Amino acid sequence: MNIPEKVTAISQNIGKVLLGKEEAISLALIALACQGHVLIEDAPGLGKTTLALGLAKSLGCSFGRIQFTPDLLPSDITGFNMYDLKSGAKTFVPGGIMHQMILADEINRTSPKTQAALLEAMQEGQVTVDGQTIPLPVPFMVMATQNPLEFAGTYPLPEAQMDRFFLRIRLGYPKFPQEYDILTRHQTGSPSLDLSPVIGAEDILAMQRQVYEITVSKPIKQYIASIAGASRHHGEIQMPVSPRGSIALMRASMAYALLCGRSFVLPDDVQKMVVPVLAHRLALYPAARAKKRTGEDVLQAILTSLPVPAAS
Repeated sequence: MNIPEKVTAISQNIGKVLLGKEEAISLALIALACQGHVLIEDAPGLGKTTLALGLAKSLGCSFGRIQFTPDLLPSDITGFNMYDLKSGAKTFVPGGIMHQMILADEINRTSPKTQAALLEAMQEGQVTVDGQTIPLPVPFMVMATQNPLEFAGTYPLPEAQMDRFFLRIRLGYPKFPQEYDILTRHQTGSPSLDLSPVIGAEDILAMQRQVYEITVSKPIKQYIASIAGASRHHGEIQMPVSPRGSIALMRASMAYALLCGRSFVLPDDVQKMVVPVLAHRLALYPAARAKKRTGEDVLQAILTSLPVPAAS
């Protein structure tokens, strides 16, 4: 199968258990193609865990689930060394992170100290335990679910943690036809998440390599740089887009083009990726938040103010 056919197969497989969320599934696949990590944020009951589990089970990769709770320790994630007092030997006990696909469920219900245990793994694909560096399996992807911060018992993710998520997905409430179909499926029992893998690890690695073959023209790179620059001079933005964010926007646009079957990036690709890739990386001034302004609002205003390069 070519890339668009593989994407369609995965989307249809996840669609068996998650109805009407084609855009969210596409965003998750874009992050996968870019070797990125996904933050799925929305209210309880909207299918965050179903999306993450559906993607993991559609891929022929090892899977691990970490349930983030207030008493979770960093060593539960990274692993730890167990010492034999008689022999003096130590044995490494792997943590929950030692899998290719990780579901970090309700990541903002644990303390910032434990959240920080993911930083090295997400950025460098390794963990360090007692001075020993241990590489993680490839491909490696963290899919984290998060409830909105105003919900009881949640901790805000540190800025450094937010910046490590390649993009953020919000599912939203289903429309009437989708909710009707959901009710019909649950009338005689719960739909099973016992999905079969559609592609394997080698297919994922091949797709990730093909992303780098997509052409990004000079005007497109200038457009991305202009978006980042505008965020750094916007009166409502306290923490603007970093170079890591600019790179993520370019890579996401490349992956979007690849999934569409094109070998080059269009301005429309960039515009479609701006909000999912950049909105969660921004921090607004308190005055802007008091006016109920969001990162999405500000980014849309920036896009409106900038000239769009001609497709070539």
